[in-house]
Amino acid sequence: MTRAEMRKAAQKKGKGGGRRGDAAAAAAAAGPGKKRFIDYPRFGKTGVRRWLPSWKQWLSGFLLVFGCFVGLVFYLYQTTKVPELNDLVKDQNTIYYWADSTEMTRKGQTNRQIVELKDISPNLQNAVIAAENKTFKTDSGIDPKGMLRAVYNMAKGGETQGASTITQQYVKNAYLSQEQTLSRKVKEFFITLKINQDKEKGEILTGYLNTSWFGRGANGAQAAAQAYYGVDAKDLNVCQSAMLAGLLKGATYYDPTNPANKERAQGRWNWILDQMVDTKAITPDERAKCNVFPDPVPQKPSSNMNGEISYLVDTANKYVMATDKTITQQMIDRGGLKIYTTFEKDKVDALKKAVDDVKSENLNPQKRPDNDTNIQFGSASIRPGDGAIVALYGGDGVENGHFDNNADATGVQVGSTFKPFVLATAMQVGVQTAKDDKGKPKRINADSRYLADDMSEIRKPDGSLVIGDDGKPYRQKNEDSGKRGYVSLRQSMQFSYNVPFVQLNQDVGGQNVADIAVQMGVKKESLADPKTATFPLGTSTISPIRMATAYGTLAASGKEAEPYSVTKVEVSGVERPGFGKKEPKVALEPAVADNVTDVLVNVAVNGTGKKTKDLGRPVAGKTGTTDQNKSAWWVGYTPQLVTSVAMWREDPSKHERQSLNGTGGKESIHGGDIPTDVFTRYMRAALANEKKMDFPTPQPVGTEVDSSGAPSTATATATPTMTDTPTAPAQPQSQAPQPPVQPQPTQTCVPGVDCPGDQPTPSNTKNPHPGNTCLPLINCPTQPGPTDSSTPGGGGRPGGGGGKPTPSSTGGGGQQGVTAGQ
Repeated sequence: MTRAEMRKAAQKKGKGGGRRGDAAAAAAAAGPGKKRFIDYPRFGKTGVRRWLPSWKQWLSGFLLVFGCFVGLVFYLYQTTKVPELNDLVKDQNTIYYWADSTEMTRKGQTNRQIVELKDISPNLQNAVIAAENKTFKTDSGIDPKGMLRAVYNMAKGGETQGASTITQQYVKNAYLSQEQTLSRKVKEFFITLKINQDKEKGEILTGYLNTSWFGRGANGAQAAAQAYYGVDAKDLNVCQSAMLAGLLKGATYYDPTNPANKERAQGRWNWILDQMVDTKAITPDERAKCNVFPDPVPQKPSSNMNGEISYLVDTANKYVMATDKTITQQMIDRGGLKIYTTFEKDKVDALKKAVDDVKSENLNPQKRPDNDTNIQFGSASIRPGDGAIVALYGGDGVENGHFDNNADATGVQVGSTFKPFVLATAMQVGVQTAKDDKGKPKRINADSRYLADDMSEIRKPDGSLVIGDDGKPYRQKNEDSGKRGYVSLRQSMQFSYNVPFVQLNQDVGGQNVADIAVQMGVKKESLADPKTATFPLGTSTISPIRMATAYGTLAASGKEAEPYSVTKVEVSGVERPGFGKKEPKVALEPAVADNVTDVLVNVAVNGTGKKTKDLGRPVAGKTGTTDQNKSAWWVGYTPQLVTSVAMWREDPSKHERQSLNGTGGKESIHGGDIPTDVFTRYMRAALANEKKMDFPTPQPVGTEVDSSGAPSTATATATPTMTDTPTAPAQPQSQAPQPPVQPQPTQTCVPGVDCPGDQPTPSNTKNPHPGNTCLPLINCPTQPGPTDSSTPGGGGRPGGGGGKPTPSSTGGGGQQGVTAGQ
C-alpha cells in the first residue's frame, strides 16, 4: 500500500470500517513489507510517477539491451562464414522458353575474363574509386549511414538502395544474391567486416572490378573493355575509363548505345572526370583532353540472339523487371533464371516471313538507295481478351546491326489509326453539343453526319471558332480538296476524312478522348497534348504493342487485357509470383465496342483496308498515314487475333524520321498498301488452323446527332448500323432538302484501293444503313474516295508542339505538319 492508502485505512479504522478497514490498518502498521528485486510499479509514488521508471531502471535496461546487442553481433560475426569465391562466381544461364515450354534461347554471364589488378588500367581503377567510393583506400569498408538508410527504406517498404562502398559492392557481387532484402543486408554487413579484415585493398579492388556488371553482357573490366572499345582493360585511356566507370551505377540507364541514354551518359561521364580531378587522380590538363565523348564501338551480338530472338528476349526482360522489381537486368545477365514466355514460334516465324517477303517484293536498295534504305517495320500480335503477346517483329536482327526493338518503338506517330478512339468516346461519353433528357452529353451513333469539306472551319462546343496561332480561324485539311458535304461518321471512317473527326473531337472533348484511349490500353505518356485541335489525327506516338492492345479491347467487346509476354519465372528453382494473365478490365460498354468494330469492318470491306479481303474471313481495322508520309500503319483484328503493323523510315545514325515518299518506286506509301499486305499475309498463316468467326452483332447505342448545319433528315434513328453486306450509302429521302450540287473535284486515286471502279455498289436486296443520307455528286456511291496518302503540309496539321494550329496550308501554329490520312 502507498502512504496515502495507509492514511486512508487508518481514518476508516477510527470510524469502524469493519473487516476491510481492519485489514488496511494492519497493512499500514506493517509498513512497506519486503523489498522487491525490481521495484516496479514504484513503491511510495503516486499517480504517473508510480509508473515512470527511475534513472537506475533506465540505465539498467539500456545496459541490458546493449549487452544483448553486442553479444548478438559478436555471435553473428563469429558464426558468419565467407563463402568460397570460386564456388559462387560461376557461369550460369538464364533460359527462355516458347509458349509450348520448348527452349527458345539461353543468355548468361558467359562473357567474363578474370585478370590481375596489374592488367587493369590505373585510369579505370582511379575512375571507379572517384565515382563509387572516394575514401576506399582508407575506410573500414562499411558506410553506416548508407546501411541504416537502406535498412530504413526497406523496412518501410520504400525504394531499395544498393551498397555504398566498393567493399560492400564487391561482397554483393561475389558472395550474395542481387536481391535487396533485410536478411541479405545483414549478411552483407558481416561478410564485409570479415573481408575488410582478411584482404588487402588491392585484392578487394581486383575482386570488385572482376565481378562488376557493365552491361552488354560483360561481367568484369576485361570483358567490358572488349565489349565497348575492343581493347584490353590495361589499355583503356582516361576518357574511356570514365565512361565505363559510369556504367557501374546502372548500365541499363547509362549505356550510351541506347539513344535515350546518351545525354544521361555524357552527363555522368563529365561528372566522373571532375571527380578524378578532385581526387587528384588526373590533372586539369589531362581532364581538358577529354573534350569529346568516347562513343563505344558497335555491339557484337551473340549468335543465339539472331533474327527476332533478341527482340523477344528484350520484351520478356522488360516485362519481368516491371512485374518483379527485385529482378534487375544485372540479375538476369548473371543467370540462374527460367523465363517462360507467351511467344508462339510458328507465329513469330510467320510474321517475320510476311515482312521479309513484302520487303523483297517492294524494296530495292541497290536500285533506289535514296528511297529504299533505312525502312523500318514494327509489329505486334496479341490475343484479344487475354493479352498474351504471341508474336513480334522488332527489326532486321542484331546480326544486321539493328538493336532497337521496333515492336516497342516510341516516336512513331500513329496517324488515322487514332480515329476509332474518337468515335468510341462519342458513343460512350457523348457530345457536348447536345444533351439527353438527363442533361448529360448525348451519346451518338455512326449514322451521325458531320461536314467533310476540305479546309473547313472547326468550332468549339459553344459554337465559337477555333483560332490558330496566326489569330485567324483554324481550317482543317483533308487528304484531297473535295467538297464532300455532310457525311456519316461511318463513311468518314471508311474514307478517313480528317475534318469530321477533328470537329467530333472538339464536340466530345480531347481530354475525354485521351481518357478513353488510356482505358483501352494506350500508355498515357505516349499521348500528345489532347488540347491541340489535331490531337484526333494521330500525333501521338504509341508503340505497336500498345496499339494492338487498344484495338484488342474492341475485338473483346470492350474488355481491356493488359499485354503480357511471360507466364512464369523461376529464380534458382523457385517460382516468383505475379506473372501471367491479368484479369481483364471493362474499358468500354460492349455495345460501344461492337459498334466501333462494325464501322471498322466497313473500312476493311469498302474503305482503305480493302487488301484484307484476301484473308477470306471477317476483319476489322484502320489504316493510318502521317503528314510528309513519315509513317504508315494498319491495325486490324479478327475475333481471335489482333495485329498492328507500322512502317517508317529512319536514319539509324541520327535516329531521325524520314519521308517514305518514293519508297518502292511509289509516289507515297499508304497504310492500306504495304502495312496491310504484311498483316494479310501473316494473319493468313497465323489463323490457318483456326475456324472463321464472325464479330458480335452490335446492339443499339446512341442516336443520330448531326453536327451543326447538317441538312435535316427524317431518318434519324437510335438503332445501330450493321455491316452484314458491303456498305453503300443509302439514297436520300424524298422529303430531305437538297443543297446546291457541288462540282466534282479532280483527284488522284490508288488503283485497286480507292479508284471509282472499286467503290461498292448499292445492294438491291438489303440496305444495312437505313439512317444514312447521301447527296448527289457529293457522297453517293459514284464518287471516288480519297487516296490513302497524306499530302505534305495541310492546314494546321498536328505535331509535337502544344501551340494552336494555324489555317495555313503548310502546317502551322509552330507545329510540325504531321498526320493523318488513312
